[in-house]
Parts: sequence; structure tokens; C-alpha cells
Amino acid sequence: MILLFDAANTLIYKPKVYTKIISVLDSFNYDVKIEKLSLHHKLISEFLIFPDRTSREFYDKFNSELLYSLGIIPNEKILENLFNECSYLPWEKFEDTKFLNAIEYPKFILSNFNNSLEKIIENLFPNIFEGIICSETEKIRKPDVNFYSRALEILNVKNPKSILYIGDSLQLDMHPASEIGMNVCLIDRYNYYPNYQHRITDLSAIIKKIDVIENDTI
Repeated sequence: MILLFDAANTLIYKPKVYTKIISVLDSFNYDVKIEKLSLHHKLISEFLIFPDRTSREFYDKFNSELLYSLGIIPNEKILENLFNECSYLPWEKFEDTKFLNAIEYPKFILSNFNNSLEKIIENLFPNIFEGIICSETEKIRKPDVNFYSRALEILNVKNPKSILYIGDSLQLDMHPASEIGMNVCLIDRYNYYPNYQHRITDLSAIIKKIDVIENDTI
């Protein structure tokens, strides 16, 4: 079994982003609870796909959609403040990623990301991952199923069932990976998708997921 991970919001995240957004909104006299903000932010991330390299233009578009979903009309000043306070915050690793050290299976990353991902992963996860496949390098990106086909080629894997793909998005991760025949597992730490069958809420549960997959193949 090979474990193939998404990166952003699966292994790494920006823990300060929601509190920064709430602080900006509060300065404009908008009261938004963090639970609502995080859900709306997640859902918009599902349909407004992040480019490999973000820009002010992209963040203005994303933040405008976010504000509209919260019942707030965006304007130049609030968009400027959101960009200045919330963009390009440092990446950190999720607490439950510590369980990766106990998993002896080969681990790789397949992610929509630019080439800076390798340095980020090396700093946060030294000697954990055997390889990183980035969309910027391969010139193809999720949810294109060919990106997953390319991963099979790079990993020299003939049977996609020998891979368990772990990600946080139904559209970008679960659907295309399952379409090509990989086993899939949604990491759903905040219970956004309770109706999805193949999900876990903590990375420590990967071990049980692997056991189930291997028992089903016996």
C-alpha cells in the first residue's frame, strides 16, 4: 500500500487565517462567527480553484465571493484590508500529522501547488515523504483525472488499488482519485461532510482505514 496525500488543508494549513478575517470584519462592524466563516470558506474553496501561484486579483475574487456568501457587499477598502492581513500567512502542520511517523507505508504527496511546496514539506515534515508531485511542475492539476494518471506513472504503479489517496476536497480529491480506481479517504476534521462514506476526522484513523482496505482484498 502506498499513501498519497494532498497538501493544503490536508497536511498543512494557515491556522491564523480565520481569526484574521474575523478581526477585519469586526473592524467594519460585521459580526461573523468562526464556525460560519470556516464553513463558507471551505465551500467556496471547493468551487473556486486556487491557482498554483496566487495573486492580489485572485484573493480579491475569492474574498468577494466569501463576503457575498456572508451577506456582506465587498468594497475596495475591505478587500484591501483582507488581503493585507490574511494573504501569505505562514503554513503550519496539523497536530494530527504527528501520527504519520507511526505509519510505515511509503508516503507521497500529489497537490495543486507551486514548486515552493517541497521546501515547506521539508521544513515541516523532515524525512517523512518520499516524493512530491506538484501541479506547477507537471503542468496539469486537479480535478483533472490525468493528474492522477500521471502520479501512477511517476510512482510506477500498475494497479491504482494499491494506493490510498487522502485529501480534504470531494471535488478535487475524492472524485477524480476514485474515478481512476484509487482507494480514497476524506480527511474531514470539522465534520463538513457527514454524509460522505469514506472519511475520517483525524489522521490517526488512517491505520484502521488501511486495515479495512487490506482485509477487503484478501
